[in-house]
Amino acid sequence: MKTSSLLIVASLLVSQAFANTKGVRVIYGEDNRKDVFETTNPSFLEMAKSTAAMIEGSELKTINGEVLISAGTLASRGICKTERFAQQISAASCSGFLVAPNKLVTAGHCIQKDADCKSQKWVFDYKASSAKQGTIRVPSTSVYGCKKIISRSLESFSKNDYALIELDRSVTDRHPVKLRGAGKVAKGDALVVIGHPSGLPTKIADGANVRSLAGKYFIANLDTYGGNSGSAVFNVKTEEVEGILVRGDTDYVPGPNGCQVSNVCKNDGCRGEEVTYITNVPGL
Repeated sequence: MKTSSLLIVASLLVSQAFANTKGVRVIYGEDNRKDVFETTNPSFLEMAKSTAAMIEGSELKTINGEVLISAGTLASRGICKTERFAQQISAASCSGFLVAPNKLVTAGHCIQKDADCKSQKWVFDYKASSAKQGTIRVPSTSVYGCKKIISRSLESFSKNDYALIELDRSVTDRHPVKLRGAGKVAKGDALVVIGHPSGLPTKIADGANVRSLAGKYFIANLDTYGGNSGSAVFNVKTEEVEGILVRGDTDYVPGPNGCQVSNVCKNDGCRGEEVTYITNVPGL
């Protein structure tokens, strides 16, 4: 997620759920994150259906055709109880999105080797139905394995960061997202990101814009955290994926009584969040 020199929610000393991520995130201006049940935009809701959470297979338990997802809440992991979503389950370590019936894109630092592919599951419909939800059940048909890594990049010099994986079967109950096929997003374009900040159930965060363009990525003021790595970043106007959320600024800072609170920056402040261009991924 963040830069490779940072650990996700490092000061919390918690949760294997974030062990595969590369950094943390931050709130820019107002916190624009919303749960799926709070969202009325039909396009955003459709995009969210194609968003998946990467969750360690050992944290999933099948019961009567449903999969129970259980993990600690943010509050149990050292986040202040006054923080938004502090009482929700935090199970995901990365995010991804469906680009073909049997293919998914995520960040390259999320899936680094075949062992990661085998141990992690990709869960669609990992979403909350209330503000405080400690466990979530999804249909077993919403859970997929990783069959193989098709292509991947994690370059320290260019900062190119992506992974394209093949799922263990085709997804038939939702559509792949629309992707930009050529060219680049423009400075100032409006963006929305959909994924799993801090491992939470699906969050939709709009109200962001492109700040600047770099060689292999662009920078935006997206409200994203550890767990958002691999999230699809959409152009609000075209509804196409512009890129993959991969890095950003520090997420949590010390709060009262030893707990942690979200780092808040001005809309044009801090370093910004870095997004790999989707056109960097070969074979799409």
